[in-house]
Amino acid sequence: MEAAAASVARSSIGLHSHRPVLFSVYSGPDFIRFGTKSLLPIKHYSSVSNPKPRHRRKGFGSRRCMVVRASSSPESSGSMDPIAPLQLESPVGQFLSQILISHPHLVPAAVEQQLEQLQTDRDAEKHKEEASASGTELVLYRRIAEVKANERRKALEEILYALVVQKFMDANVSLIPSITPSSSDSSGRVDTWLSQDENLEQLHSSEAYEMIQNHLALILGNRLGDSTSVAQISKLRVGQVYAASVMYGYFLKRVDQRFQLEKSMKILPDASDVEVSGIQQVVGDVTPTGAEGSHEALSSHPEVSSFSGGVSPGGFGHGIKASRLRTYVMSFDGETLQRYATIRSKEAVSIIEKHTEALFGRPEIVVTPQGTVDSSNDEQIKISFAGLKRLVLEAVTFGSFLWDVESYVDSRYHFVMN
Repeated sequence: MEAAAASVARSSIGLHSHRPVLFSVYSGPDFIRFGTKSLLPIKHYSSVSNPKPRHRRKGFGSRRCMVVRASSSPESSGSMDPIAPLQLESPVGQFLSQILISHPHLVPAAVEQQLEQLQTDRDAEKHKEEASASGTELVLYRRIAEVKANERRKALEEILYALVVQKFMDANVSLIPSITPSSSDSSGRVDTWLSQDENLEQLHSSEAYEMIQNHLALILGNRLGDSTSVAQISKLRVGQVYAASVMYGYFLKRVDQRFQLEKSMKILPDASDVEVSGIQQVVGDVTPTGAEGSHEALSSHPEVSSFSGGVSPGGFGHGIKASRLRTYVMSFDGETLQRYATIRSKEAVSIIEKHTEALFGRPEIVVTPQGTVDSSNDEQIKISFAGLKRLVLEAVTFGSFLWDVESYVDSRYHFVMN
């Protein structure tokens, strides 16, 4: 399961005829297969020192950045500082954006109010449907109801996103802005953001963080402790690993929540070391759920086939540290593992895709006459291994927060399908 990026990244690009989705999300269990190699084929570039705080990039004018505009003084009225890479577009989303900027502590109350309004609107639609006319008027009414339902779904997505952003703000962690080469760094590195690894680590239980360390080790390999070297990597690949790590964080928070509950109630199963063959049996028997719904349909990307790694000379599961939570998860049967590895709502899937696209942009994808993807023109970025670690830690935390806010919102406005 620590190799989330390995198998999810294999299928992290969906190509649809109406709109290419470059960071498509797989909501099945296959993304938690174990792997053994570093997940990023990286060209070593150089070695430099970490960026100092004064080099932190400011002032992204991208249309996909949620922007803070200072208003305390006339001199600073034009300054901007992004708090999240994705711009919220619906009236509800824009309203919450302003609350996040000016009074972030009021976001929960504002969300409660918006959810009440959404519930009222949905109830009103149901009453109208029961008393609707027939014939042409019924067709027109259903079309109007469909449009309104889509508007509510859009508002709901942006409510979830605003709550995730607020949780980062409460933790005093700044989300990484849209990734572009920095003019303040002569080497062209993109990771000029501050390192906040310690703050991110503290947001997870000790058992969950053990699993996150394994996940990092599988992605970065022996470069995990390298904080100075710079690599040149495909921006597309980094985006795919980011999206996979968000899904891993979502899964990890879900199982850790159950683990902590059973731990507090002292009903955990007997902790014992799980044999490698047993691990392979539990995970290997789980197959993808197929293309049932747009949020589960996938198309594989040939370029990232190397992410899946394979079995290293050390054997299956080699290099993965044992942990109590890992052993607990391996006690799940195939059906339970599949259920926990599935993202529950289309809204959450959409948030992951849109946030990742806002962070990494939309690269140009060329499909050859043979039906394969031509990756020869993929944009290359320069990023330190410390910057990669920060990206993955943020992604896992984003997924963890997404599980929290999805559960919170669903308790007040039911939208998660069982």
